[in-house]
Amino acid sequence: MKCAALLFLLGLLSFPVVATDLPSRIEIKYAVTTDIGEGEIDEVMEIKHVDGKAHYSINSEAQATGMYKLIEPNSIMRHSEGFITKHGLRPMRAYEKRGKKQPSVAEFDWNNHIITLNHQGHHAKEKLPDGTLDRLSLSYNYMFTELPKHHVDRYVTNGHNLRLTRYTISKETLNTPIGKMETMVLTRQEEKHSKLKRKIWLALNNHMLPVRIVSVEDNGREIDKIVTEVNISYKPDH
Repeated sequence: MKCAALLFLLGLLSFPVVATDLPSRIEIKYAVTTDIGEGEIDEVMEIKHVDGKAHYSINSEAQATGMYKLIEPNSIMRHSEGFITKHGLRPMRAYEKRGKKQPSVAEFDWNNHIITLNHQGHHAKEKLPDGTLDRLSLSYNYMFTELPKHHVDRYVTNGHNLRLTRYTISKETLNTPIGKMETMVLTRQEEKHSKLKRKIWLALNNHMLPVRIVSVEDNGREIDKIVTEVNISYKPDH
């Protein structure tokens, strides 16, 4: 199955951002390794066309497996939805939910240039800079717009804060469970002595899909997720 998925993916050419050429569904499965155990992630991007506009939604569910599940029994749900434009993704709402905790939610008001952040019962409104993304939409953004040559500067929110981030860009051949891939690598630039880390590998010949992400989170958790399966569907809207 994995080989078939890889051959199918490699057989596709990069698509232009034209509504009729976009896939209707992309599903990516990842194996996850952390400093205290293993898990798996299933991410699904769906694209629909309404009134001449391309709408997207991305759902991501992370679940621990094996002994790690005893420590982290609850899944982590992430979601992003919005529009596809010639400049990339334009989120309208994004959230992250861990187990039974209240979700962290970001709501994007592009007409008034305001972002509303809801986290642990606290609500804050901030100015919404052009091009702002949430963490999930950032990973898929360069499917739909050209990647800059040297670095990416973007405001990114995780639902409880908003900050300007810079990613430097490099190139790397990546070995994955479904084969070798040529990738562009985005490496987030952190402040000196910061323990935070984030790197994103985008598959050059596979729609710039995120095929690996390595991060060190605010809680110190080290996470490495790498693609194990990709399925892409093209179905007309009804």
